[in-house]
Amino acid sequence: MTDHLWRPTRRRLTDTLLAALAPVAACSLALAGLTTWAGSGNAGSPARIEVTSGRVFLPYGATRDTAAFFRISNSGGAEDRLVDITSSALDGDITLSRHRTTGGGVAYRDPVDSAVVPARGSLTMSPHGLDVEVRSRAGWRAGDLVPFTLHFQRGGRIRIVAVVVRPGEGAL
Repeated sequence: MTDHLWRPTRRRLTDTLLAALAPVAACSLALAGLTTWAGSGNAGSPARIEVTSGRVFLPYGATRDTAAFFRISNSGGAEDRLVDITSSALDGDITLSRHRTTGGGVAYRDPVDSAVVPARGSLTMSPHGLDVEVRSRAGWRAGDLVPFTLHFQRGGRIRIVAVVVRPGEGAL
């Protein structure tokens, strides 16, 4: 049996401490930065979605196709995305679309899959921008209420009732 005991030398201790110091310093610096970031309120919070001002245009003439509009606010620190809209009170498909014009000035609707609601911001739908294309049921009158459910990627489902208005009335 050998009675050879390992004895640390000054150089070995210095090398070991220096090797351990780099990751400890990096972790400490990262933790201090994250603590400062979170403490100042910039670490973000989940999206907090609120939907207001639901309006549906009363269809004009013989058509049943019309549009619905909503104001969507996000008071949270993370963006969210409107991914679907449903309603049991409507016939046919419900489509999220954006109003566009060609170079020649011809207007058309461009279907979109989703719409971003920015953190600490809002998304206001309008006839000249983002809207919801719907097909009404027969017999709608101004003042009728139409239930909708807006589906968000992170915020889940939000139910809202939209008021049927004549175009030009009930601005958002």
